[in-house]
Amino acid sequence: MIGGGAAGMMAAVHAANMGVAVTVFERNERCGRKLRITGKGRCNVTNHCTRDAFFANIPGNARFLYSAWSRFDSAETERFFEEAGVPLKVERGNRVFPVSDKATDVVDALVRECRNRGVRFVHERVEGLEIENGRVRGVIFGKGTEQFDAVIVATGGLSYPLTGSTGDGYRFAAAAGHTVVDPQPSLVPLVEDGRFCVSVQGLSLRNVELTVTDRKKGKEIFRDFGEMMFTHFGLTGPLVLSASAHLRPMERGRYTVSVDLKPALDEKTLDARLLSDFEKYKNKDFLNALGDLLPQKLIAPLVERSGIDPRKKVNAITKEERHAFLRLLKGLTVEIKGFRPIEEAIITSGGVELSEVDPRTMSSKKTDGLYFAGEVLNLDAYTGGFNLQIAFSTAVLAGESAAIAVLDHEE
Repeated sequence: MIGGGAAGMMAAVHAANMGVAVTVFERNERCGRKLRITGKGRCNVTNHCTRDAFFANIPGNARFLYSAWSRFDSAETERFFEEAGVPLKVERGNRVFPVSDKATDVVDALVRECRNRGVRFVHERVEGLEIENGRVRGVIFGKGTEQFDAVIVATGGLSYPLTGSTGDGYRFAAAAGHTVVDPQPSLVPLVEDGRFCVSVQGLSLRNVELTVTDRKKGKEIFRDFGEMMFTHFGLTGPLVLSASAHLRPMERGRYTVSVDLKPALDEKTLDARLLSDFEKYKNKDFLNALGDLLPQKLIAPLVERSGIDPRKKVNAITKEERHAFLRLLKGLTVEIKGFRPIEEAIITSGGVELSEVDPRTMSSKKTDGLYFAGEVLNLDAYTGGFNLQIAFSTAVLAGESAAIAVLDHEE
């Protein structure tokens, strides 16, 4: 097993359950380093959903996961962690978290389950695979080469490289004859094509509605309600990260983000609110009449965007100007020119080409004895626990398939 993260340890547990000796190679001193920081340190382990809902949250290649999901679905994931001593709870959007809100509990449970089954941990960086006559024979690392009958690559992608996800798995796959789809960031902050966001950087908004329009296709591709944040480069926060997975391919000038700052109010109700505030502050400058309606940091940039003279007295604002400002409140637009670097992404889109992996076993079609699990594969999903479920489902199938192959070989 190469990689001691979510997929690697889950695969190790299930391979060991089959009665084979398992070794996990993990380059960090501790396993699950990336897992420890997921979900802001809370770890959204899965999504409590149906099969149809699960596949609906995978933007591409969902059919590849049919066998893996059938073997180990979200209910199985919940059962595994509950039985491993991690009580779980279901929150908004069917997201499943530890009751403790501690990702470390999830990591500790996986490590404990591995150790209980005699899994051996080697904290060394694997440098390559030993391959002879189209079959993997072992792994090459700092202390030399160690022989194995099967190897599972579960090294993650390129996101969060400080946790050890530096793309080693892509290199191993390529050396074994696999095509690697160019890795791209997903669930990542967005970079603005303009200067509005920098004027309100640091401002967080709650209870807003965010919509993304694909201008090239002329249609809306994302809409959701929640939290976001303006930064010096553009946009981030849960809503934005979720939206980013839909922006494919990324092309400058193609996507427009629209933020409804007052989604709880329809236009008629919001107009009545504006009229009320304007009556209250009728003798004040426009710039000083919006404190009841908007965060202070947002007022000046929004007034500038509106084109209304900030020193114009409220009682002089025309009906047309008020309606234009209302439309701005219901649809503050930000043009997008790109993603932040892949190092800032939660997950990686791209990876080992799926047509070269057997979906029934997660085994390589290029090199015998080689298996893949988790983010190293060209599989990714939207936020909500779906990506970890992909890791767990593919890991269980890979672990058990590899073990069966080893046992058959021994016979």
